[in-house]
Amino acid sequence: MQSDILPTGIEVSNSDQILEIDWSDGHHSEYSLFGLRKNCPCVMCRGGHGNMNTFDRSLFFVDPTQHFEIEDIKQIGNHAIKIFWNDGHNNGMYQWETLRDMCPCKECYPEQE
Repeated sequence: MQSDILPTGIEVSNSDQILEIDWSDGHHSEYSLFGLRKNCPCVMCRGGHGNMNTFDRSLFFVDPTQHFEIEDIKQIGNHAIKIFWNDGHNNGMYQWETLRDMCPCKECYPEQE
């Protein structure tokens, strides 16, 4: 992703279990809350520094085994958001580049079923 591509809008629907992002290049991303939570980028969730910047897109397509809700989102500078989850977790800093790279749409992830 180019570093000049930034979100122009972020919407959360806890009832639909979706976080949507519109990007400055016109792209639209929809992330399941389960997939986002399970792909939390913090070192604790990733299992150590060696696993940083790794994620599993397949988690956006599985039947959720847990229900997650977003209680709040705070922007971190001009490069990321911090999500405050209903399970009390808020350590992950989701960088714009990581979120765009994680996009599970057919255009970004043609391997999806």
